[in-house]
Amino acid sequence: MSIPTKKTEKREQISFRIASSEKKRIERLARALNRNKTFVFKEAISHYLDINEWQIAGIQEGLEDLEHGRVVSQEEIEEEWRRKSEGSVD
Repeated sequence: MSIPTKKTEKREQISFRIASSEKKRIERLARALNRNKTFVFKEAISHYLDINEWQIAGIQEGLEDLEHGRVVSQEEIEEEWRRKSEGSVD
């Protein structure tokens, strides 16, 4: 779920080093996709950010639930699953 960059959005150049084996993987993937390496890098970064932002948001939401007492005990969960497995869902 990458977010397209607006054409009017300022673009900046970055530089970093990667292992030669990773560079070769990126080049192979770019060729297989009939895209350039920049496309592969942008997609990889976008996906990485999406996943990690989603994960951090979930953790923060869970901490807020805990802080406000919105919790369910292990026993309650086990009882609910036991009832579901027996076919008696309340």
